[in-house]
Amino acid sequence: MLNTALIYKILGSLLFLLGTLQAICAGIAFGYREDDVMSFLISTLFTCCCALVLKYLGRNADNNLSRRDSYLLVTLTWSVFSLLGMVPYLIGGYITNITDAYFETMSGFSTTGATLIDDVERLPHGILFWRSMTQWIGALGIVFFTIAILPSMVGGGSVKVFAAEATGPMREKMHPRLSTTAKWIWSVYGALTIACMLSYYVAGMGWFDSINYSMSITATGGFCTHNDTAAYFDSAMIDYVSIVFQFLAGINFTLLYFVLFKGRVQLLLKSSEFKTYIGLVIGATLWIGYLLMTRNGYGLEHAFRSALFHVVSFITTTGVFNDDASRWPHITWVILGGLMFIGACSGSTTGGFKCVRGVMVFKVLRNEFRKILHPNAVLPVKIDGQTVPQQKMNSLLAFFAFYVMIVLLSTTIMLLADIDITNSIVIALSLISNVGLSLSTEIGEVMSWADLPIYLKWTCSFLMLVGRLEIMSVLVLFTRAFWKDS
Repeated sequence: MLNTALIYKILGSLLFLLGTLQAICAGIAFGYREDDVMSFLISTLFTCCCALVLKYLGRNADNNLSRRDSYLLVTLTWSVFSLLGMVPYLIGGYITNITDAYFETMSGFSTTGATLIDDVERLPHGILFWRSMTQWIGALGIVFFTIAILPSMVGGGSVKVFAAEATGPMREKMHPRLSTTAKWIWSVYGALTIACMLSYYVAGMGWFDSINYSMSITATGGFCTHNDTAAYFDSAMIDYVSIVFQFLAGINFTLLYFVLFKGRVQLLLKSSEFKTYIGLVIGATLWIGYLLMTRNGYGLEHAFRSALFHVVSFITTTGVFNDDASRWPHITWVILGGLMFIGACSGSTTGGFKCVRGVMVFKVLRNEFRKILHPNAVLPVKIDGQTVPQQKMNSLLAFFAFYVMIVLLSTTIMLLADIDITNSIVIALSLISNVGLSLSTEIGEVMSWADLPIYLKWTCSFLMLVGRLEIMSVLVLFTRAFWKDS
């Protein structure tokens, strides 16, 4: 039986965090003397009232959070945060309907970066900061952030919640206490964000842009304060800063912790996932760079920078641009689409299939060929010297099957809505991978996310949620077994 009282209690506590974030944005709006102050003040008050109601409903709850409770809690948290997070858009009139506001907020929290607002530069500073804040908090996980700062909120079920919200098949703990692990990982994330912000400022950005772009890049989210994302600045130095920090954000944060704080670089060099990640980046950059020089007449540095920027942007599922890629040879979009599918490393802020799963699939296929020649051979799949349990191999097969099925089903739904084949595939793949490409720069017909019909926008919101929580955590709620009492 589900412990609904405890779910209410924890969700209420988490909503106080959301209210605090909205209050911070109210302070930003007040500092700039813009008209979004009341939007955030009312939103903060409304969110805190909802939190009090939920806390009251869960006042007599015990601390026994089961695995079923944790999966329901995580999905509810992301859904409710997006529901209440859209309030500032609606009150201020920056987005005029619930469907669009929910889409925009879910896109932020899930770090997808797909926006319905065609001119973000018209938005006040508080709203722009709120968009950046949603993706920065959502990048490593809303509940995981809470475990780091207030572990008592989640109580004894923190390990189960972490399992439901974390990305990738390998979910390592650096410390016996999960709250300590969370603090260390968020320390790495915070250090990356600050370093990125200072680097942007040195490269020529103003403070407000530096803060917002650093949150967007380290979260691999894609929401920016300018319509042309990185291309707005037309600066090679800013491009290279973006490349470096997007690439770092795509590395497993556990490995980054040991490298940056412990100096154990050898762990990074021994990681098969990292070697796959950097190999894909180098190979795709050289290929696309060659195509840009030979077919588009780019100079060496221009081709290298544009190719590397887009390769890193796509494989980390950030989705920002520094060039008009719609003018590139079509084969480059096939390459970038493949990178968008595979994604970067598990345990990072990125989406996609994850490189470690790609390594596992490759080793399974290799073993199958070997078994043709040696039918009785026992060939375990090993990652970095450790045998992968059969349970994880079964999970890998299920994840891959669901991933492909959802992409195909979503593409079919888009086609039935009279969307061209290219954009249908791009929408499905970019949302399930949390990339959120701008549809105005694709090879297919030029369109905007705002052009989608209402039912497709809700479908897209669901795809973003499923992609961020890695499919199984959400889909398990739709099984009959989940709701059985036994």
